[in-house]
Amino acid sequence: MTISVPQLEEARRALDGPLYADVAGDMDISFEFFPPKTERMETQLWEAVRALEPLGPRFVSVTYGAGGTTRERTHATVARIQRETSLAAAAHLTCVEATRAEIDEVAQEYWAAGVRHIVALRGDPPQQGARFTSHPGGYENAAALVAGLKRLHPFEVSVAAYPECHPDSADDRVDLDNLKAKLDAGASRAITQFFHEPETFFRYRDKVAAAGIAAEIVPGIMPVTNFASVVRMSALCGTQVPAWMARLFEGLDDHPAARQLIAATLAAELCRKLYAGGVRQFHFYTLNRAELAYAISHLLGVRARPVAQVAAA
Repeated sequence: MTISVPQLEEARRALDGPLYADVAGDMDISFEFFPPKTERMETQLWEAVRALEPLGPRFVSVTYGAGGTTRERTHATVARIQRETSLAAAAHLTCVEATRAEIDEVAQEYWAAGVRHIVALRGDPPQQGARFTSHPGGYENAAALVAGLKRLHPFEVSVAAYPECHPDSADDRVDLDNLKAKLDAGASRAITQFFHEPETFFRYRDKVAAAGIAAEIVPGIMPVTNFASVVRMSALCGTQVPAWMARLFEGLDDHPAARQLIAATLAAELCRKLYAGGVRQFHFYTLNRAELAYAISHLLGVRARPVAQVAAA
């Protein structure tokens, strides 16, 4: 087999330098949590929050269940993070199963609690697989929600983006038009749905730029700790799972520690390639576990600092 000169040069560079030696930590990171359902899950969440706090994320977000099913738990979690830590907490808020007045009331409560950042989403219907329909008297979509939030207060607003197209969008053009509408309504940035290969993000970034969108597009990173679960989630949101990933996780159902090592390796390599392509913002879906997000951030050059320094930064 003939190996080209460029391939040999690339291999030489990879072998000459220590792994991740060229990743300088010059980036912004953020983390996503979900509100706990039980006392045990609450303990796990707060252990994760405290473990990741010294890394100095620019914000941490807390999800909001389909149909607003976690409204109270989301609010309690966000308010406690804002009150008891040095972190800037961002609350997810959706359009589902609520009137504009009810959603505005939730937003007002967040503002009163010192929360200044909202992740504004259309949201998913409570019944899995059902089509979204706006609530009578509610916000019809995420762009309308963004505009409503900005009318209430000068919230910082993040929205969602879909590198492989939202399942409800007819095509890429419609999906990009929707993204532009959300940003034009006042959103500061978009955070992507998770994806599994760097080329997916780079192709999407090119499409976004070609559509005249200049806002920050932050890749959402999901470490794959449970392959079967990620396959199910990927199917729901239209994310392609590459065949090579299935081969890497094959035979590891009874080996959770090995799965953790492989998950960290894959996610870190994805981030390294994104970094090489100019990405300097990363949003990690933690699933309320700190180990993988901490390890990947460390590989990317992010180092823990005393919490007092984080608060002052």
